[in-house]
Amino acid sequence: MPKMIFVNLPVRDLAASTAFYVALGGTVNPQFSGETSTSLMFSDTIFVMLLTHAHYGEFTKRPIADAHASSPLLLALSADSRDEVDALVTRAAAAGGTADPNPAQDLGFMYNRHVEDLDGYVWEIMWMDPSAIGGVSEAE
Repeated sequence: MPKMIFVNLPVRDLAASTAFYVALGGTVNPQFSGETSTSLMFSDTIFVMLLTHAHYGEFTKRPIADAHASSPLLLALSADSRDEVDALVTRAAAAGGTADPNPAQDLGFMYNRHVEDLDGYVWEIMWMDPSAIGGVSEAE
């Protein structure tokens, strides 16, 4: 079984945040979604769980960080092409996010832009030429 990643994020407005993450490319998994959480699938191995602050507080005694005031993490999500990077950032910004809170980077073999969600979490949307990844091809 391949390793999977589950990102859990506390959000202030579950409906608005769900719309943002759907625009970013996630698909809602109704089996694990409800009034206090939304489960989104980005692939067979990448999941984002949005949790209301009250529900998130059931899993930790630590205070919820204000991602607008600090940088608690930087998340990266791959895209299949440079055009898809631009399209995802545009769609996520139209769904309430902020495009390009950090400068874009274009190294030729790698291209990335950033989008900030409604709660201040920054996602780096990136494309990398598969031939630049030490022998890994697109077919693999």
